[in-house]
Amino acid sequence: MKELQSSSYINREISWLDFNARVLQEASEQTVPLIERLRFLGIFSNNLDEFFQVRFATVKRISQSDLTGRKALGGIAATELLEKITKLVIDQQRESLSILQNIEDELAEENIIFINEKEVSPGQKIFLNQFFIDKVAPALVTVILHQKEQDLSDNTAFMVITLKIEDQGHIEPMYALIELPKQLDRFVVLPKKDGKQYVMMLDDLIRYNFHLIFNMFNYTSIEAHMVKITRDAELDLEENVGKSYVEKIRNSVKERMIGDPVRLVYDKTITESTLLFIMKKMGISSTDSLIPGGKYHHRRDYMNFPSLNRSDLLYPAVTPLEIKGLRLDGNILKSISEKDYLLYAPYHNYYYVIKFLREAALDPKVKTIKITLYRLSQNSQVVSSLINAAKNGKKVTVQIELQARFDEKNNIIFAERLEAAGVNLIFGVPGLKVHTKICLIEREEGSKLKRYGFISSGNFNETTAKIYTDYTLFTAHQKVLKDVGKVFGFFEVNYKIKSYKHLIVSPHYTATVLNKLIDKEIENALAGKPAKIRLKLNSITNYKIIDKLYKASNAGVEVHMIVRGVCCLIPGINGMSERIEVISILDKYLEHPRVYIFENDGSPKMYISSADLMTRNIDNRVEVACPIYDLDLQKQLLDTFLISWNDNMKARILNGTDQNIFKKTNAKPYRSQWEMYEYFKAQLAE
Repeated sequence: MKELQSSSYINREISWLDFNARVLQEASEQTVPLIERLRFLGIFSNNLDEFFQVRFATVKRISQSDLTGRKALGGIAATELLEKITKLVIDQQRESLSILQNIEDELAEENIIFINEKEVSPGQKIFLNQFFIDKVAPALVTVILHQKEQDLSDNTAFMVITLKIEDQGHIEPMYALIELPKQLDRFVVLPKKDGKQYVMMLDDLIRYNFHLIFNMFNYTSIEAHMVKITRDAELDLEENVGKSYVEKIRNSVKERMIGDPVRLVYDKTITESTLLFIMKKMGISSTDSLIPGGKYHHRRDYMNFPSLNRSDLLYPAVTPLEIKGLRLDGNILKSISEKDYLLYAPYHNYYYVIKFLREAALDPKVKTIKITLYRLSQNSQVVSSLINAAKNGKKVTVQIELQARFDEKNNIIFAERLEAAGVNLIFGVPGLKVHTKICLIEREEGSKLKRYGFISSGNFNETTAKIYTDYTLFTAHQKVLKDVGKVFGFFEVNYKIKSYKHLIVSPHYTATVLNKLIDKEIENALAGKPAKIRLKLNSITNYKIIDKLYKASNAGVEVHMIVRGVCCLIPGINGMSERIEVISILDKYLEHPRVYIFENDGSPKMYISSADLMTRNIDNRVEVACPIYDLDLQKQLLDTFLISWNDNMKARILNGTDQNIFKKTNAKPYRSQWEMYEYFKAQLAE
């Protein structure tokens, strides 16, 4: 690890690969149910796809734009970093293939058996032939490759077909591509036989039917190898003033499909001549874009591996809980008017968010609804509720972020639906992404308008809320919500910088306020007062904040951090960070909240936030950190932090040398996500 970091920071890209190694650990863990392990392999592969589309592509652009050896983050030259990334990825890919083989062997012991095109029994032949004719053949796109330039789609798995064609006594190669149909499941579930469940990869079903696909050619042999192409995902927005912002985003997303290739994963048994032909078609010349693999690629499809009615091979199903004191069958707005409530999904039922919006849509006294949207579920009840509100005569304003990476198409579709329903749309702030998660309504009560709202650390997405942990604060605190209203005012008139009395808002104030909060802890430590900082984050990469935390450590401040993903900070270094401890938790749910807790000499200051401690969140996005004032909720926030901190089963220790070592203590086994559910369950019983 030492060679991959400067003296003070771990390189961001290397730290990200360390995070994905933790995902791979879950795929190999014997204590994780077998089908869940397969799905973790899918998550590992999906993460890697996005890494190459975004981070690897960025480093590659840096290496190509400056021949003088410009440094990438972490003090490593970009060209050197590309080589290190490629080596690490190849090693991880090799490990993932070994893990996959082990899982398949264990599944076979559970009578779940993968078969390939050479293992079809006579009894299975009829089913597979009919399935291919009915489902697969109509969806296949087969492209004959020629010497002219042809575009190959981004992040798509192809089968490269090499046919040897006999023509007037000569044997000539002909190449074709078959794209795996995206509308079909990757896994073909065959009928059970003798208590055994057989599964076939869609790729192998296609191989099994080559004789039907290519029956018009007089070929002497046929070979098929899987390749996968990943392209630079950076959006290049046009400067054409005659086009709308939506048009520019839509066109840019189309251009992404034929962006510069940054990775070619290929079956390592492919012939050299076929590989060279494909590389030439794609315009790939450097070997740092080549990743050798096995027979099957696009393993992110394992995220959707079927359950096969085997609940014994899955995590146990858990029923989301109600929030103590906030009844789902009651009046949400009335309850919030009396007290703040904190939802912690998925332990709590996310339907509270939908119920809030539906009540607001129907309540004749509600006059306005304002909300920010970043990532939405495919069948968004949030959007349906907002459309319902607009139809009921409410003035609905939606800030929707069209540049939410990989969700651009989805968000354009929703934007058009909302606009058609009469919703007022705002498409962000020039030069900034809007990443904050806030909602504000105004309700007529007597002669005044009273504000209600919710502020969250995560997206308003009822699908991901089942697997992402996130806090949402429901509040009628008028002064906090007045600040929320100012954020919406900034969206509409963004040449005026607002001032905020309660919220911490990026890009104008986050760095300043966080520095003051840390400085206060330093001051208290030097004065012999209690001084402690607790942070829960997805990532920390901002060097200035890291340096400030190092300074706090040196002053005597204890710093406890739970960081799921990238951590450029190096804890536990004498004279630099010996009072900083960092752990990372990976388990059934994806740890997603951002929490800042400052001891403040016994009067803690606590915030939930949409912002990680990354430069993009601090300087280049609109983000909101919201204070938690209610003492009961402060206790709940601290309790849940400590439950995570005390994990000794799924917590890994992060440092600058041996990454990802499981945290072990002499205490009894303590699995935080299981304990968290019991904590909230016990609250309801009080």
